[in-house]
Amino acid sequence: MTQQLFRWQQRLTGFTTRVGRSSAWLALLLVLGMVLVVVLRYGFGIGNIALQESLTYLHGSLFMLGIAYTLAEDEHVRVDVLYQRFSPRGRAWVNVLGTLFLLLPVCGALFWLSLDYVASSWREQEASANGGLPFVYLLKTLLLILPALLTVQALAELLRHSLTLLGAALPAPQDHPGEGL
Repeated sequence: MTQQLFRWQQRLTGFTTRVGRSSAWLALLLVLGMVLVVVLRYGFGIGNIALQESLTYLHGSLFMLGIAYTLAEDEHVRVDVLYQRFSPRGRAWVNVLGTLFLLLPVCGALFWLSLDYVASSWREQEASANGGLPFVYLLKTLLLILPALLTVQALAELLRHSLTLLGAALPAPQDHPGEGL
């Protein structure tokens, strides 16, 4: 049974990892777009609202699509005053309880509260004013994708930490120093 749970945990984490690593390429597009905006604006005196807005879309997408991957890599900011002193089993308990009573309810609330907002934007085919991008509704859809991805990774984390509590031998987390996009 633990092998099956481990395989499910690996599948879920693999999915969010693929999404996160793919979205990392948005950072390169963001930098190139910023350079283009600066060169056009200050080099040629050309301003482009749609191009500037696209940078906001890229920035938001980068974070909203990459947040579950950050959780999978255990790279979220936390205050480790007590946590670092706990045993692996104690940490697993903290993570299970935090996921069950904080992360999953927040994801559910964010999804539920965003549903009408996003649906309304899609119904109206919401667009930016004054020459901006015509598909604001796509950006707002990320408000549903973010909690969905986080929920997938939260389930993977629950499996991983539950396996620790069950005493299953899991592979040690690997560091990824110098790993590129």
